[in-house]
Amino acid sequence: MSNTTIDTDMTASWEADELQVRATLGSAGVASPKEMSSISGQAVFDAMFAGDLPSAPIGATLDFIPIQIKDGHAIFQGRPAEQHYNPLGTVHGGWFCTILDSAVACAIHSTLPAGKGYTTLEIKVNMIRALTKNIPLVRAEANTIHVGRQTATAEGRIVGPDGKLYAHATTTCLVFDMK
Repeated sequence: MSNTTIDTDMTASWEADELQVRATLGSAGVASPKEMSSISGQAVFDAMFAGDLPSAPIGATLDFIPIQIKDGHAIFQGRPAEQHYNPLGTVHGGWFCTILDSAVACAIHSTLPAGKGYTTLEIKVNMIRALTKNIPLVRAEANTIHVGRQTATAEGRIVGPDGKLYAHATTTCLVFDMK
């Protein structure tokens, strides 16, 4: 039995946010390199949220979606589930890392001009407490720290509707010209 107290009002608010995003979010898929390089990072996300560009397939695989991406800030929301468990009965560290990597990298991508791309050079994740299916939703919230010509850094946190911190991360991304 878990001694975690879930904030049902916060959970309901987060679920409403998710329904609103899902109503217009592009279906899972991969945009062409030409599409991705011809518009700014923020324009990519605006088109994704409008349904004009596809959302990332990894979100469908691991049950998380972007909630908001704007001006160096990103929020992703996920549903920890038994399908994400390790053999010990808690959510696998790879799930924590993937939702955080998505949030911190998209925070960076939202600041890039047309013709620029990025890739993760490194990510450092600290898991503070275990996640189980008893926590209905979590959010990975990320902010850029520095965006330069060749590298960018960002930080993120996984928080629950119970107000608890579950993990935090930092990343360094390589910024490059897309061809």
